[in-house]
Amino acid sequence: MKTWHTIIGILLITTFTLLLEIPADTWLTSATLSLVLGSAALAYMAVSCLLASRWGFVERLFGGLDRVYEAHKWLGIWALAFASYHLVFKANLEQWNSVPILELSKYWTRMVRQLSYVALGLIVLLALNRNIPYSQWRWWHKLSGPLFLIVILHWLSFKSPIALDTPSGIWLTVLCTLGVLGALYKLLLYPWVAKVGEYRVTSVKVEKHSLHLELTPEGRGFPFKAGQFAFLSLQEKGLREPHPFTIASAEAHDGRIEFVIRALGDYTQRLRQQVKVGMRADIYAPYGRFKRPEAGTREIWIGGGVGISPFISWLQDASAGQFDKATLVYCYNPSRAFPSVDALQGMAQARGATFVGNSGGVEALAQTLKRAAAETDPKEIQISFCGPKGLLGRVRELMSECRIPEGNLHYEFFEFR
Repeated sequence: MKTWHTIIGILLITTFTLLLEIPADTWLTSATLSLVLGSAALAYMAVSCLLASRWGFVERLFGGLDRVYEAHKWLGIWALAFASYHLVFKANLEQWNSVPILELSKYWTRMVRQLSYVALGLIVLLALNRNIPYSQWRWWHKLSGPLFLIVILHWLSFKSPIALDTPSGIWLTVLCTLGVLGALYKLLLYPWVAKVGEYRVTSVKVEKHSLHLELTPEGRGFPFKAGQFAFLSLQEKGLREPHPFTIASAEAHDGRIEFVIRALGDYTQRLRQQVKVGMRADIYAPYGRFKRPEAGTREIWIGGGVGISPFISWLQDASAGQFDKATLVYCYNPSRAFPSVDALQGMAQARGATFVGNSGGVEALAQTLKRAAAETDPKEIQISFCGPKGLLGRVRELMSECRIPEGNLHYEFFEFR
């Protein structure tokens, strides 16, 4: 399922069920549009809370936790846009048989209405503000679930033609119930019931802007597939915030796991400065659906910066098939390359894969794609990408120039925030 499927699907179902509750001659009014958009905003918030739960079936439905968080973000943005219209225009008409589901005084009904909009605005603005340090942002964002209860209270207390036993009432009740359960699970139960393993840091390699960590399990490790990622939480003051990092190793017999981390944000810089051998960590995993194309196809892997991590994992996967038809293109900044270009080239050559270093533009990447399109039917070329959005856009342009179908591009979103 894609993000736009979720947004459009929820809007259509909400609209259809609501139109069943009101006279047809009032459908083309600002009040009806306000009611539809207000209800859709509530539905979007409910589904957004559900997606944040990290439940396995949700990840499978969207094809990866990165897609789940992308949908989660856009649901919040559209919820705020719809709620803004709903706030300005009255969502009621005399022709409607409007009664509140839950009776409150006029003062509290109005207060809850205003608070619900403020709550939604805070949730979205805090979620999108990248200037807030992650340690603070994470705790502020945890308020999303409790604030969602205020929005539900607004729905129950304002006069509308929606009753709990009507199609629209049942639809919204089911979504809100799932949203509340998802929020409560993530807020209270996730640390206790999620798949987690206790690990110990056994190797630390620090570069100027990067960090390579190796951890071994204190007991049994967890199974994972090459290309997946995990949430890492060091059991040390200031490093307990779980952060997602791609696993830069294949599954080993001793459960060992490795991460290649670029020190760009406040947390990763602090991690680079403070992490030591012997520290213990909790790892929540595995997540992600970044898989290799079927064996035997012409593959081009494109890793941008720290986005090289899943391809390192693929190269180390002993259970994988042949790599003679795979080309690894490493797009890097010479001053920040980690692991080194020589190390990556050696790993690729050891597995029979072709290696291409690309720095200072996309010339080498463009030549690689053009050469592959000249040697192989462009429809048979599979592109796997992990890196910044700007580079992803350039890859799409190059694919179009080489007539490689858009559907042959497989990528993982590079950022969660």
